[in-house]
Amino acid sequence: MALDDALASLLAKARPVLASESVSTFEADGRVLAKDVVSSLTVPPRDNSSMDGYAVRAADCAIAGAMLTVAQRIPAGSVGTPLAAGTAARIFTGAQIPEGADAVVMQEDAGALPDEGGLGRVRIGSVPMPGQWIRRAGEDVAAGDIVLARGERLSPAALGLAASVGFDRLEVTRRPRVVLLSTGDELVMPGEVTPEAMKPGAIYNSNRFFMRALLHRLGCEVTDLGIVPDRRDATIEALRAAAQSNDLIVTTGGVSVGEEDHIKGAVQALGELQLWSLSMKPGKPFAYGRIGNAHVTGLPGNPVSSFLTFLLLVRPFLLTLQGATRVAPEPVAMRADFDWPRADRRREFLRARRNAGGGLDLFANQSSGVLTSAVWGDGVIDTPAGQPFQRGDLVQFISFASLLA
Repeated sequence: MALDDALASLLAKARPVLASESVSTFEADGRVLAKDVVSSLTVPPRDNSSMDGYAVRAADCAIAGAMLTVAQRIPAGSVGTPLAAGTAARIFTGAQIPEGADAVVMQEDAGALPDEGGLGRVRIGSVPMPGQWIRRAGEDVAAGDIVLARGERLSPAALGLAASVGFDRLEVTRRPRVVLLSTGDELVMPGEVTPEAMKPGAIYNSNRFFMRALLHRLGCEVTDLGIVPDRRDATIEALRAAAQSNDLIVTTGGVSVGEEDHIKGAVQALGELQLWSLSMKPGKPFAYGRIGNAHVTGLPGNPVSSFLTFLLLVRPFLLTLQGATRVAPEPVAMRADFDWPRADRRREFLRARRNAGGGLDLFANQSSGVLTSAVWGDGVIDTPAGQPFQRGDLVQFISFASLLA
């Protein structure tokens, strides 16, 4: 199955059914909005200064070196009096522009000349243009604007925007409840078995570590069932318990058709399962199913295959489940600084990283078991099936930063 077809089929099953909850705006980073944020005020509410300096009438400063009397001082949070002709107001960033003023001269372009008994005078060193260094009322937000739309995944800047229009709480989709489990009698945990004591054929369970981190980054509540023994009865019991009160079960390993791969049969015994052979490299076996109300995704066991199938399939599925409107990765065109003459018959995701010259370098070993490629690289090149390329060609690059956000 083509990856795009698999993703479309998967997303069609991820109807946003999660309830919403109200949370503090301080705690909403990364959450998905369940309700539009509509501003009830204009931002800024009045014209204000974007610089420390002097509010003036531009007509009074038609020539460089004009001398004006400083008639008032307006700090942020204060409101001045109307500006009389031939005078200036000492003004600070964020302060409201007084009536009559139509420009701000920043203090670096003015020379203060204090005198006894008053605020002094100021020499305007350059001719100001009307509107100079003035932030206009409503240039950021107008009352009634939807400043953040339902389905948007909140960023730090979005939290600041919500706060700027008075929202101390936001309505967001509740966190997905996800169960993570690994299968494989060959798996052992770091810290439980030292490298010297490992039996022949044993490997450390690396998938469990990056899967938990990926799920937490997506805002999930994670229950980790650890390593399930390679037995049908143990797998069925683990899945039955996991399906009781969770939205998604994520498994790694055990989705092929070998005699020791029990995920397929266990899910079918409890619910329904589709086993897909994906036309992508790395990553080929992928399973989707349902046990009651819980979705099930089965990922391959090889670490890079598991890592990439999660990012390209499970991540958009989880975001869609939360009601997010932007779920697909956003590739950018970049220059390949290497030749790729041996195009695979499957769509291939090559681990690469940006270099100082603005191009992309390739990791030497593209095996699905070489996790160092995902650490060395800062993204993948999305290479169409059967399409080689040469040094200097433009290729589609998807950064890990966009996939891990």
